[in-house]
Amino acid sequence: MMLVQSSWQESQTFRMIPIAESCPYVECIFDPGTNVFVIISKTTKHTLHMLPKLDEYGQMITGTKGAKQERHKIEVFQEFYIEDAVAIKDLIHMFAVNADTFDYAAFMTKSE
Repeated sequence: MMLVQSSWQESQTFRMIPIAESCPYVECIFDPGTNVFVIISKTTKHTLHMLPKLDEYGQMITGTKGAKQERHKIEVFQEFYIEDAVAIKDLIHMFAVNADTFDYAAFMTKSE
């Protein structure tokens, strides 16, 4: 993976993007507001979500209490949330090819 500068909710941060098909992660991003490193894996899981109920024309069906909803099983990517700063740095050094040259620590200290 490669570290790149990015923005997240109107703040500057960093993310890791895959540079090879064999990479086990879709992306990783550091949230400077909460100091959490989010890892999105290629591993998928099925979860249940409530979605708007649609008619035969694709329009939302509304009732007396607003839009009607129905439960759907959706396949989503598994996410991991890392809060420990030492663990975040260890993961970056394990997976990022440019960990020694990219100043990710500057983004981690801004929000502390």
